[in-house]
Amino acid sequence: MVSKRCNYNNFILQIFLILEINYFCTDHGANADNLPRFEHPAKSDGSLSIMVVGDWGRRGLYNQSAVAHQMGIIGEKMDLDFVISTGDNFYPDGLTDVNDPAFDQSFTNIYTAPSLQKQWYSVLGNHDYRGDALAQLNPLLNQKDSKWFCLKSFILNAEIAEFFFIDTTPFQDKYFTNPGDEVYDWRGVHPRNKYTSTLLKDLESALAESTAKWKIVVGHHTIRSAGIHGNTQELVQKLLPILEANNVDLYINGHDHCLEHISSADSPLQFLTSGGGSKSWRGGYNWSNPNEMKFYYDGQGFMTMKITQTEVEINFYDILGNVMHQWSASKSLLSKI
Repeated sequence: MVSKRCNYNNFILQIFLILEINYFCTDHGANADNLPRFEHPAKSDGSLSIMVVGDWGRRGLYNQSAVAHQMGIIGEKMDLDFVISTGDNFYPDGLTDVNDPAFDQSFTNIYTAPSLQKQWYSVLGNHDYRGDALAQLNPLLNQKDSKWFCLKSFILNAEIAEFFFIDTTPFQDKYFTNPGDEVYDWRGVHPRNKYTSTLLKDLESALAESTAKWKIVVGHHTIRSAGIHGNTQELVQKLLPILEANNVDLYINGHDHCLEHISSADSPLQFLTSGGGSKSWRGGYNWSNPNEMKFYYDGQGFMTMKITQTEVEINFYDILGNVMHQWSASKSLLSKI
């Protein structure tokens, strides 16, 4: 029964991926009225076990393989439901096309542990946009490796929690005004202002309508961070007010190659960075309020989440499998009903 259900889910995912890739290859890609929605069942007891990793795709180098090894061990212990990738999936310049060997070398051949053969829900990072960005959305990759799932923006309904995956790269001005020698694949993004404003409108509407116990937004870029990239001002100005107004519980990102937990002084919103999937140790730390900074580690590792109707528990792990930081929050059964 489980095998049939997985095959059915993969079939449905491929259908939607085909629709999505065709959609973003046309001129109306920035005019979406709604974010695509998908479902992932919780466990029979209503709980979820999730792993989060970002900024990883380096063909096993820079401790990517070591991180993957520990992910497999921890994933087995926690009976993993799915994995979230926070973007920059393939370095240095995304994929050249769907036949790029980097897909196997950085993904399929690295995350081989049985516990990691679950659905991976991924967003694009800025490095992914430097290659053929649409290649990562192509259903042919799902046929090569059934655990791969990547769209620009989408909603994942996991029963007790809703995850809102957001395409953050088009928000940052410097990729358009000062790209240097880098070339970005903006197919489906232009006209940029219409694309970003529509995305914000659709996200705000979806968050307002959500009745999930937990609302979690995932993007590549930071909103708050003490790492070398720091705060992304465009997201602070445009995205953060929407998250705060709609009682979002967690914002999860990569981009800064570190592990990090910052609390908000203005709302219950927590900022969680999991960008330690490979190359890290960049140095630099800039944060002025020690009461907001709950944890910062300038090294490799990953994050896990255990979610129930009433509680979420966050753990950050290093490449030896040590828990470096743990945080939890509770919520009444009567909330959001």
